[in-house]
Amino acid sequence: MRFVDVDGVRLLTCVRGLRSDTAQLPPLLIITGLGASLQMGEPFERALTAHGWQTISFDAPGVGESTGYRWPRRMPGIVRTIEKMLDALGFDQVDVLGVSLGGVIAQQFAHQAPARVRRLVLAATGPGVVGLGGVPGSPKALLALATRRRYTSPDYYRRIAGDLYGGEARKDPDGLMHGSIARFSKAPSLGGYLGQLYAISFWTAIPWLRSLTQPTLVLAGDDDPIIPVANGRILTKCIPTARMHIVRGGGHLFLLERPTEIARLVAEFL
Repeated sequence: MRFVDVDGVRLLTCVRGLRSDTAQLPPLLIITGLGASLQMGEPFERALTAHGWQTISFDAPGVGESTGYRWPRRMPGIVRTIEKMLDALGFDQVDVLGVSLGGVIAQQFAHQAPARVRRLVLAATGPGVVGLGGVPGSPKALLALATRRRYTSPDYYRRIAGDLYGGEARKDPDGLMHGSIARFSKAPSLGGYLGQLYAISFWTAIPWLRSLTQPTLVLAGDDDPIIPVANGRILTKCIPTARMHIVRGGGHLFLLERPTEIARLVAEFL
């Protein structure tokens, strides 16, 4: 783990595992969701490195231990920051896995810097915000996303986790599989959280999804109140090289609910 200073922010980064030079394969860049620190994805990363994969993760600006932007950025600006971070870490090309908001950033990255992205994994994400290509989730879940309170109040998190995330959170909102410890110890700053909401507002990939050439795996849970499975089907239909896997009974956090199972799927695809 190390900090890198790029594009006016200091980012906490984590490179885990050893690069497979014999296979000539790039590492996997993991981009987390709205307000989520890199520590929340640790079980999934460990499962991937058990398959011999090297991973790169980071706290987004204003999230976890990373400093925030002086002025909020739109999606293209966020991708430029990620490119500079990869330059600082010494990686020219990566595979990219994005979860939820991270999946939106992953799509933008593959479109904006296609030579730097070999393969793409889009998990629990969609092609655009509501009204611009995306199928809306549960109103109750979307309302909860408007605030970072689920990262600052354990009692509130317990009350809304099942309805918000679906899947295993309906039965076990306190489970470590949902990163409860990292969730409250590494809560996003208010500015960082609002900046992420600003970045995704009015965003859509629909006009250019068909131009993506990277082989793409779309992962979707069929019990996801935030991003209904229909969004995954739209992505799969619009991206020429995409194929889809539906996680039966999976909620929005299926990567954390079933890290071993999903890591195997991702490793095989990559």
